[in-house]
Amino acid sequence: MSEFEGGIDDNRAAFRAGLRTGFGAPGAVLGASFIGFGTLARSSGFDLGQSIATSGFIWALPGQIALAELVATGAGLAGLIFAVALTNARLLPMTVTLIPALSDRRWPRRLYYFAAHFIAVTAWTVTMQHYPEIPRERRLPYFIAFGLTLWSISMAGTIAGFFLVGMVPPAVALGLVFLNPIYFMLMFVADFRLPARALALTFGAIAGPLLQSLGSDWGLLAAGLLGGSAAFAVEEARRRRASPQA
Repeated sequence: MSEFEGGIDDNRAAFRAGLRTGFGAPGAVLGASFIGFGTLARSSGFDLGQSIATSGFIWALPGQIALAELVATGAGLAGLIFAVALTNARLLPMTVTLIPALSDRRWPRRLYYFAAHFIAVTAWTVTMQHYPEIPRERRLPYFIAFGLTLWSISMAGTIAGFFLVGMVPPAVALGLVFLNPIYFMLMFVADFRLPARALALTFGAIAGPLLQSLGSDWGLLAAGLLGGSAAFAVEEARRRRASPQA
């Protein structure tokens, strides 16, 4: 039986369910990853306030890592802004797909703007898996509780990592940062029962090595674009064949 089935009949129950999910495996992995970022931020010359602000406002590890590395090289403000914005542009499609799934007319629009800040890889992946099991009118309270929990754990991890510099070997700190994308990948592997996701991962894995000749800057982007587009085309063709003829 699903942990959500029959258990979310009011907003408080939805909020508690979000807290439980956040304090489970997603929060543990994200907290460890942000410990790694905290050590990286301090090694790059950030003070505690800057490290906390980076996690609090950007809250997306690839953008934060790009910022820390560029600051360490002395990059200018315009370059920093452009790099972080470009790195985090991947969150826009996630927002576009998730917000409609959370929407319900009873909630004011300002709450959706607030919730959008918590849309990152982990929050998006887990919520996209669970939202069909949650009544529509309870999804936004669930997600806000879940997102706030992950965000708070990330902040605590950043602070812990900042003070653990010197105690955590650099290789271990870097490895902690990469726990989150590994967890993200495993979450999708668990969803291989969904043909569209299985196809996207398969096509992307095939295209990646073939397009590596374009260089590390463009090869991965091209592989993701082509792999996802090919999976979408195949899935759409399958749906049209399966649909009854008019």
